[in-house]
Amino acid sequence: MEKTDYVLESRCCGTQFPDGNWELECPKGDGAALIFAHYAKKQLEVREDLPGLYKYADWLPVCRVLEGSGAPVTYKSEGLAQAWGLSNLYITFNGYWPERGAAMRTGTFKECEAYSVCARCNGNGEKVMVVASAGNTARAFARVCSENHIPLLVCIPEDCIDALWSAEPLDPCVKVVATAKGSDYFDAIHLSNVACEVEGFYPEGGAKNVARRDGMGTTVLSAVTAIGRIPDYYFQAVGSGTGAIAAWEANRRFIADGRYGSHLMKLMVSQNVPFTLMYDAWKAGSRDLLPLDAEEARQQVAQIDAKVLSNRKPPYSLKGGLYDALTATNGDMFAVTNEEAAAAAALFEKTEGIDIEPAAGVAVASLRQAIERRQVEKDAVIMLNITGGGVRRFKTENCLVYKTPDYVFPITASPEEIKKVIAGLFD
Repeated sequence: MEKTDYVLESRCCGTQFPDGNWELECPKGDGAALIFAHYAKKQLEVREDLPGLYKYADWLPVCRVLEGSGAPVTYKSEGLAQAWGLSNLYITFNGYWPERGAAMRTGTFKECEAYSVCARCNGNGEKVMVVASAGNTARAFARVCSENHIPLLVCIPEDCIDALWSAEPLDPCVKVVATAKGSDYFDAIHLSNVACEVEGFYPEGGAKNVARRDGMGTTVLSAVTAIGRIPDYYFQAVGSGTGAIAAWEANRRFIADGRYGSHLMKLMVSQNVPFTLMYDAWKAGSRDLLPLDAEEARQQVAQIDAKVLSNRKPPYSLKGGLYDALTATNGDMFAVTNEEAAAAAALFEKTEGIDIEPAAGVAVASLRQAIERRQVEKDAVIMLNITGGGVRRFKTENCLVYKTPDYVFPITASPEEIKKVIAGLFD
């Protein structure tokens, strides 16, 4: 791949980049909307000459290749499929499972985001990227930025700091600040927003970053090219819904490709009880999220095992967001308890042979619910997106280094206090 630098000059419809690989489309009309990337190659060529995630470079907005990336791995299930009487269950595994060729050393599909975002040259030079996370995103970006010497500021709730581990010490170019115990992901997002007001710092972009979404969309690229057709159903647990939005966008690209089918797979997404902000809105038939008091939200987040599914401000309502994706695909949402998720994760490990993360357990449990409610046919082609796995195994095979916060802010910290500390971190 030619390593051509380019700069995003406009976020308007039809913006073309000097490398000629992609352009952006901004939906017409008033209100916030997600930008959609169009690629010069309408038919995907899997580039086996490129490492890891970059074999999907035709449909990624990247201009360089970073070493060390893994890629989603899709295989046809035997154990779990037999347990539930399914004839076409395909598992897309993201994590650490050497025997399957899964090489994500942080154990999460957030690496797909990080390797895509960090390979997109954006003209920020020596500026510091700012990422807010409840754990997995922080771990993935910290690894990629550390190994490639990209300045990064991670904002994370202190209650999630144990998720920030690595096999090697992080490079000093990565700094971590936390919001005090009792805070949640939304508090970390607020902290990151304030940090981005400091000169020399810029936001990673979240769901609005096409590189992030299209990186996550490689799970669908893996599944479709392995199966040979677009699945009928897509199952995943969601915190922000960005992964499901990315799946919908990748699905549309495959329809335009013309070789894998012309249908939209039904998005079947799930949340962890009692934090079910998007589920509640969807079941109420509301495009707008229902009101949720900040303190009540923090209490709900404290009760869920899948902390990564705790975004209080997800891209649900905006144009091109999760509400539109679910509506367009005739999809549905599920609410899964901690107990259901734990039982599903245990069954997955017993039948498939690898440990999975709590959020992935939520997705597996939602598939079980759908089967019991006869919302899926036993012979349907089903894609089950396991967003994180093999972490326990990776931890037993490696001596881990845990990153402590460089600074912990009380929830009541003023913007002035935050900016003063942030400004001095990279001196």
